[in-house]
Amino acid sequence: MKETALPLATLIAFSAYTIHVMLNAEQSLIQFGIQLMSSPDTAQVVIDLYILAALACIWMYNDAKARGKSIGYLLPFFAMTAIFVSAGPLLYLVIKGFSREKAHLTEQ
Repeated sequence: MKETALPLATLIAFSAYTIHVMLNAEQSLIQFGIQLMSSPDTAQVVIDLYILAALACIWMYNDAKARGKSIGYLLPFFAMTAIFVSAGPLLYLVIKGFSREKAHLTEQ
């Protein structure tokens, strides 16, 4: 449970905050993204964030491949990463941690 606690707590807190922001936003997520990309200083942050997201997807792919998972398994994580960036890798870590815990309990 230790391995899963931090990603799970972060995912829950980030998801709750994201839902709150989206419900109270005055513009759509797409409009917000376009606004961010219209200025060089904020565009730099968005580009940097998506470079990190791409690296996270590469890590998830390599990790899942080593664990014998298919690309179909990864598609929901990739989609979440494309839309909400950190939510995809966080969910991947949570599910991976629960899978390890279940496998460890089964071995005992």
